This record gives sequence, structure tokens and C-alpha cells, in this order.
Amino acid sequence: MSATARPALDAGLDAALDDARAAAESVCDPELPMLTLADLGVLRDVRIEDDGAVTAVLTPTYSGCPALAEMRADLDAALRSAGFSTVHVRTELSPPWSTDDITAEGRRKLAESGIAPPGRAPRRSGGPIPVTLTLGPRTTRTEDAVRCPRCGSPDTEETSRFGATACKALRRCRACREPFEQVKEI
Repeated sequence: MSATARPALDAGLDAALDDARAAAESVCDPELPMLTLADLGVLRDVRIEDDGAVTAVLTPTYSGCPALAEMRADLDAALRSAGFSTVHVRTELSPPWSTDDITAEGRRKLAESGIAPPGRAPRRSGGPIPVTLTLGPRTTRTEDAVRCPRCGSPDTEETSRFGATACKALRRCRACREPFEQVKEI
């Protein structure tokens, strides 16, 4: 291969990788369709292998996430529609996903859709995760109060720990009286 052919080859691979990333980053989350998988932070990598195959790497929000199969199928379809004939979608559980992985754009989109974005996730050591069982009221935020995505009031209350999906809680604003969902910190 001549010295001038190599940059052209690299440019072609760079363009193909850009196309693969753009296709993968456009895939919406099946449970939070206002977010892409990239906004949610579950799309961890997109690469082109030496054999020309495209590999996309997902880390689910939790290991039992029922939407994972749909995410994988949607990623595969988007990459094939973009012209890639050999696609691999890999699932990696380590490092685990955290709500801190949601992008600033993703947090904005959640709030605009009436869903309170999560606060900062609790910091954990590398050891066992302690479990505390209580019968008293729970706080769900590690920092400040959950603000209403409609009026901005911090005067809100949790009405149910579980919403439409396991990663969301139901809340109500005491100021504007509107119900809303909140993505829980993990």
C-alpha cells in the first residue's frame, strides 16, 4: 500500500465510524422515548472492528432491565439501516450504569417532558452495598429536594416509590398540585 493510500483508508474508516456513531446515537430509549440511548448514558461505545463489523456496547440501567432486548434490536436495526451489514451489540455490566451517566441534554429533555431528572447518585465504596430496612418515611434524593418539572417548586412529595418503570417514582407537587414522575438515583 502506498503512503498516500493509507490516509485515504483512514479517512474512509473515520467516516464510517462517524456514520455508525450517528446511527447508534439516534436510537431512542424504549421506556423514555424523549431520550436517546446516548442521552441516557447506556450507549457506552461504538467501534468498527478489523473485519469491518460494527460493535455497539450497551450497559443497561440495571441487570434485569426488561427494555434491554428492545434496545439491542433497535440498535441493530439502526446500524443496518445506515448500511452496516455486520452488527454486534454487546452488553457490558461493568462498570455499572449510574444516573450520573445521564447527559446534561438528557436531563434537560426529561424536565421538558415533565419527568424530574435524578439528583446525584449516592457514592458507594467498592465493598458490599449496605441495606437499611426502615418503616419510616424515605428520602429519595442524595442532595436537594426533588423540584417539580412544571413549576419548579421544591415542595414535592413521593406518592409511590414505583412508577411506570422500576427506575421511576411517582411524585406530586404541593404548589401546583400536578403529579409527575422522577427518575430515581442509582
